[in-house]
Amino acid sequence: MGRTAELERIRAFLAGAARVGGTYLLTGEPGVGKTVLLDAAVEIAAEAGAKILRAAGVQFEADVSYSSLNQLLVPLAPAYADLQPEYRQALTVALGMSDGPPPARLTLINATLALLQQACPDRLVLLAIDDLPWLDRASAVLLSSVARRLSGSRVGLIGTSRTGGDSFFERGGLPEAELGPLSNSAAVDLLKGRFPSLAPGVLKRLLHESQGNPLALLELSSGLTGAQRAARSALPTVMILSDRLQAVFADRLAGLPDATKALLLRAVLEGSGDLQLLSSLDPLMVGFDDLIPAQRAHLIRLDTTAAHLTFRHPLLRSAIIEDSTPEQRRQAHRELAEALDEDPDRRAWHLAEASSGSDEVVASQLEQAAQRTLQRGDSTGAVQALVRAAHLSPTRSDRSRRLAQAAYLGVGTTGELLGAAQMLEQARRLDPERNTSLHAAAAAAYILLNADGDVITAYRLLVGAIESGSHGYDAADEGLIEALHTLLLVCFWAGRVELWDPFYRALDRLKPETPELLYLLSRMFPDPARVSAPLRVRLAALIDRLSAENEPMRIMRVNTAAAYVDLLGETRESAWRLVRDGRMGGAVRSSIGGLMYLALDDFFTGRWAEAQQLADEGLALCTAHGYGFVTWFFLYHQALLAAVRGQDQAAHEWADELTRVTELRKARGAAEWAHHPRSLAALGQGDFEGAYRHASALSPAGVLAPFVPHALWVVMDLVEAAVCTGRYQEADAHVAAMHKADLAGISPRLALLVAASTAIADQGESSPARFEEALKTPDAYHWPFDQARIQLLYGERLRRLRLNTEARAQLNAALATFQRLGAVPWAERARSELRAAGQGQKRASKKVTVTVLTAQERNIAELAAEGLTNRQIAERLFLSHRTVGAHLYRLYPKLGISTRGALRDALAALERLP
Repeated sequence: MGRTAELERIRAFLAGAARVGGTYLLTGEPGVGKTVLLDAAVEIAAEAGAKILRAAGVQFEADVSYSSLNQLLVPLAPAYADLQPEYRQALTVALGMSDGPPPARLTLINATLALLQQACPDRLVLLAIDDLPWLDRASAVLLSSVARRLSGSRVGLIGTSRTGGDSFFERGGLPEAELGPLSNSAAVDLLKGRFPSLAPGVLKRLLHESQGNPLALLELSSGLTGAQRAARSALPTVMILSDRLQAVFADRLAGLPDATKALLLRAVLEGSGDLQLLSSLDPLMVGFDDLIPAQRAHLIRLDTTAAHLTFRHPLLRSAIIEDSTPEQRRQAHRELAEALDEDPDRRAWHLAEASSGSDEVVASQLEQAAQRTLQRGDSTGAVQALVRAAHLSPTRSDRSRRLAQAAYLGVGTTGELLGAAQMLEQARRLDPERNTSLHAAAAAAYILLNADGDVITAYRLLVGAIESGSHGYDAADEGLIEALHTLLLVCFWAGRVELWDPFYRALDRLKPETPELLYLLSRMFPDPARVSAPLRVRLAALIDRLSAENEPMRIMRVNTAAAYVDLLGETRESAWRLVRDGRMGGAVRSSIGGLMYLALDDFFTGRWAEAQQLADEGLALCTAHGYGFVTWFFLYHQALLAAVRGQDQAAHEWADELTRVTELRKARGAAEWAHHPRSLAALGQGDFEGAYRHASALSPAGVLAPFVPHALWVVMDLVEAAVCTGRYQEADAHVAAMHKADLAGISPRLALLVAASTAIADQGESSPARFEEALKTPDAYHWPFDQARIQLLYGERLRRLRLNTEARAQLNAALATFQRLGAVPWAERARSELRAAGQGQKRASKKVTVTVLTAQERNIAELAAEGLTNRQIAERLFLSHRTVGAHLYRLYPKLGISTRGALRDALAALERLP
């Protein structure tokens, strides 16, 4: 696994050796997979009909002369009789099969070569030798000479050897390939193939510890308990080696001076390889002399200039730990803690490891370290610190509190639901009176919902914990703020207006004031129709600081606040960080959150292929990690993408599943999202009555219902369906509600939808002007599907006014976008309108409207075709970037295109026109 390139090189070597012989040596650290590749080479050669001769160096036979050569040549014993007498005598004497004077070395080399060449003259003879360093001295010297004399024969030799090890087999000048560690993706595949239920944090730790070493990956995983593999029990600070791994490395530590071993132990526990820190552990170290024996044994690398130590193999760290006693380790941790006085997080961990019993001082320090770790973005590390702090806690109440906090982080970010549920249950048993603590309540709410519980029960649990708590509504109480964030989501999922009152009452009571992120989230996410423009500015300022933000939960919350005010484009980098961390074995739940926001932004900005990929990934992650409720969001995306692509049956099936998952949990607010894809599917099929029914189910015509934020995303759907079904008063009323709420001031996309809805509802002579105004909305091209729908509706209106030439320009632009996106029903609708407007079946992408561009438009078009951005063009032509965007918008229809990428071909086509 993960060795495709190496196998290809081995195949190439075997093909060449079958013609002209040769030698190929595989080197690498212990456990890296040399023997596995050697076995693969033997299998490949055997399938091709080669004669295979195998031998392996064995430590206890290393002093028995020619024992390895005998092992290699035993299968050829019947062929000894065919050798000339001198060669036969030399071989049989060397191998102990007859008596006589010791053969000359050169004679024995030639005898071996003659035997190999005569054995199978018509096919490859492959010598496969494992562990060259353990060959006995006589065999090693002879075979290294044989290896250099195989050219021109049909004999090949493949041998394996550890990197840096001493050997009597002289490798100098022979072809050699060093086998490196597995790639991260191959290592993940190997682990998941053997241990499919590994928790993400455990997977990440194993990847780090093994550094791509296949033997280490499998043996370290096998050495864990089932609870540890599922993250229900803490992992050891340094991973414990299996007997097999310990045997691999024990011999490399034997014989080292005690002072060297002591320093190596401290280097392992210190972790960073800081020689200056190690040298401060006086009186153990004066200079670096005590480390020289380890360097000579190829155990470490010393960079005295940079004052840095590294272990040559990751598993040496574990071997050194196994070679020490518990008291030696505790003493080393105590010394390191004293030396790390200015690094409180590392000091806390060393003090924890030095403790042999309960210690509240150390537990408190470790709890504080957990908070700092979380702020750096390592939620898995924070959970581990809290669990360790709980184990050190002298009182049951403190142990319960810290376990509950760890459980909350587990369900909210790391994705380890099962482990979190068990921690929460343990917390309850430790202190039954604290079973309504804020962290416990928040964790229980998540667990409940994803275990087929219902939103109302989760709501009552949270409200009860908040209103009965002893926090005094102190805004600095972390547990209270986390519980309020969780309650906000639960109220949103529930979709019942009356449930919001306790939440906002609690916010009003916070002292001295509500934290900025919680305040903005509480205003912009549940009810964005009543958001003021200044609040969006405040959120934008918060987003500007996201690049320096590492805490996963905070990143998710900023993205959530950005969703309905169309600022997800500004948060993409932070969402990708969450996704990449999850893909590398980090926190799963926050990775799922990142996938949600990216898929949402991808849909609105026309990146539908990526949106599909992310929705698939998110659904798979939810299923694999037990987030049964969270699947609703990705079911929504599946339905949405199917709807716009004209996959009507699939869209309704996905929407039905969304409804089932959410109604099972009484999550009416989440269930309402299914109306969006159903409305789009109906519009795509020309079922305007059905579209109106679904759009108005979110919020009736003329009303922007409170706490139904999704109603904002179907405002244009409702108005279009209303007009197409003759409900003109309802259309006017909905447009009036949009203007009254000043939706246009909330975001540019909503401004586009409001302007378009105003034009659609206008049945008078001013309608074309209103469409033109809508299409001039700044940056309208950022939302290509919305823009193309408006162009389609505008083209339909122009055709009905018998302005066919103008209609075709809009319809062609719309068709080009629909074709690019894969919006099949809308593309067909545009083609139908084009035919009615006097255009044949020609594809819009090949239509160039013969319209003269102004000089300014021509300059802008040429610069854009060269790849310049709007801002770069603006700087060159002394314009504002918005003016450049407006010019590009006006010239696209003139050229019959809808994307920047089509400019070059369109301009070239203009040059060819008479």
